[in-house]
Amino acid sequence: DPPARGRNPLALAVEAATLLDVLTDAVAGQQGGGAIAGRLALAWGQGPGGPGADLIRRALVLLADHELNPSTFAARVAASTGASLAACALAGLSALSGPRHGGAAAAVQGLAREAAEVGARAAVNARLAEDRQIPGFGHNLYPDRDPRAAALLERFEPDREMARLQATISAITGLAPNVDFALVAMARALRLPDDAPFALFAVARCAGWIAHAIEQGQGGG
Repeated sequence: DPPARGRNPLALAVEAATLLDVLTDAVAGQQGGGAIAGRLALAWGQGPGGPGADLIRRALVLLADHELNPSTFAARVAASTGASLAACALAGLSALSGPRHGGAAAAVQGLAREAAEVGARAAVNARLAEDRQIPGFGHNLYPDRDPRAAALLERFEPDREMARLQATISAITGLAPNVDFALVAMARALRLPDDAPFALFAVARCAGWIAHAIEQGQGGG
């Protein structure tokens, strides 16, 4: 795609919609049209108007933007050079791939596997004994609770193992689940693919990256 700086705003808007469309097709593994949530729901075996589709839509909305987080900062840095919207999104995706950002869901899945093998309390105590982080719980910006996690968890029942893990960690540490735990619990409850939490995060946040990239270019910075 051509550089974004100096482009007609309408042309950028069309390019932004196309970029989101292409990313959705890539995640869904098939070409489609219509709302992103519905397309992902269909690709993941959820009825387009069912509770699964509504949860996917809710996750996309909650994850679309989180102010100047690392991946958004990376996207804005790319935008400051006049790079294309696609290049800005790629910069955001690169930052998102790190274990301290979008890769956090994989760490939650790893903890869930440990808990399934040795029990939730033993898995949590082992991590605390080794001074290891408890993934999916607590958030620097939300000392009480992550409102994004609350908005997701109130709409479905986690499976028995995830519910036990959540209760155990909260009882031992006093920490509330964050959005990474909520995404993994949602994916398990809906029987989505293992990479669905990261895919949802990427598709949702891409909308935010594009908005930030356009704003950065319009600001002349």
